[in-house]
Amino acid sequence: MSLDPALRSRIDSLLNQHRVVLFMKGTASAPRCGFSAKAVGALSAVVDAFHTVDVLADADIREGIKLYGSWPTIPQLYVQGELVGGSDIIESMLNSGELHALFGVAAPDRTPPEIQITPAAADAIRSAMQSNDPSLVLHLGIDGRFNAQFQLKPVTGQEIVAESQGIRVHFDLASAPRARGLEIDWVEDVRGAGLSIRNPNAPPAVQPLTVQALAERIARNDITVIDVRPDSDRGFATFPHPHQVLNEDSAPQLEALPKDQALAFLCHHGISSAQAAAHFRGLGFREVFNVEGGIEAWSQQIDRSVPRY
Repeated sequence: MSLDPALRSRIDSLLNQHRVVLFMKGTASAPRCGFSAKAVGALSAVVDAFHTVDVLADADIREGIKLYGSWPTIPQLYVQGELVGGSDIIESMLNSGELHALFGVAAPDRTPPEIQITPAAADAIRSAMQSNDPSLVLHLGIDGRFNAQFQLKPVTGQEIVAESQGIRVHFDLASAPRARGLEIDWVEDVRGAGLSIRNPNAPPAVQPLTVQALAERIARNDITVIDVRPDSDRGFATFPHPHQVLNEDSAPQLEALPKDQALAFLCHHGISSAQAAAHFRGLGFREVFNVEGGIEAWSQQIDRSVPRY
């Protein structure tokens, strides 16, 4: 099957416009598959910015890019118009230092992170690993949003290894700096028992904000309100104070705001706003609030002139 000339020209244009292009599922801030998320995490550990193309938003590009470089899977990384490879190759190049060399940045820091594992957690890990294949070792991956995942995998020889309580934990190059000061504990409560991770590098959790507290902060002019409701809802019940609107067009500008800016997310009842707040928290914003009860609570408790629906 040959590639349509017009589509080839579109792809050529993309690669000519941008030095680094990642064809992926979703966006850098919201990957929609694990392989794309892995590629974004590896690239983000080396370069500050790169262009992404969401193939799920363009069926022609999704199939065309596979023919363009004779590479059957997504994601695909291109640098200066040349195909580098998919997520496994990108991750391997990160851990070997080849990705750093490709972008002309300093060789990776392979200093093991200092971690703390409590005796209870260490006992639980040893017990869990006793019945497993001895050729597998404990890996801990921490993605760009500081989500942590344990896996048992073979050693590649390129990992960074940290040790505590006699437990050796293997990290890839992207995860290692995110793990500095990590604490791993074993907890038992009403929800059950399991490992608990406290990461001092992770952004603070999303905080609930009452409408009364929001009104006070609006009066002090020390918070940015972001309305995530659809156009029709906002048109019917407009939030009566200065605010931003989150949609596909405004997202890049809002995501580029200073990371120390206080953000309050508002929706109808506080549900979809919680999801948006979690997304921005994952981008590294450190003062993120979800307005409890949303515009409904604002209308009932603060300003009855705002229509309810």
